[in-house]
Amino acid sequence: MNIQYLREALKTRWLTYYRENREWIERLGIWVDSGGQRRPSANFILGTLAALEPDLIALLPLIVDLNHNPDRILMALGLNFNPDEAIQSLKAAEDETQAVKMLPGKAPSLEPITSHKPRKLPSLVDEACQGTRYTGDARERVAEEP
Repeated sequence: MNIQYLREALKTRWLTYYRENREWIERLGIWVDSGGQRRPSANFILGTLAALEPDLIALLPLIVDLNHNPDRILMALGLNFNPDEAIQSLKAAEDETQAVKMLPGKAPSLEPITSHKPRKLPSLVDEACQGTRYTGDARERVAEEP
């Protein structure tokens, strides 16, 4: 099992749950200050995550045998943070990635139109309308004309 993946999955599940249920969670008297972070109590977070994440249920007996302090367990799982601040930073990161950044472009350079006299190209068509029996070369005839 990848521990880093588990930590990220738990963080995502917790923030999603907190965002959806924030209204009533904030009214509960479960807020603590742990390590300078205002967050719900470790028991509440661990209980919530045990219900949401089946992989954590399998690991909790081992984790509790190693350390029975819920605050330490929460720190080891990387969940000792203020959920309001984490949600704000996620929103800011989403807004930053969704913002369209356009760099100023170089104006297309237009080349000046030079006055240019079209030349008369020799035509292979019999302009004199002499029919198909005309044997003279049309290019020579056009070139000879003034």
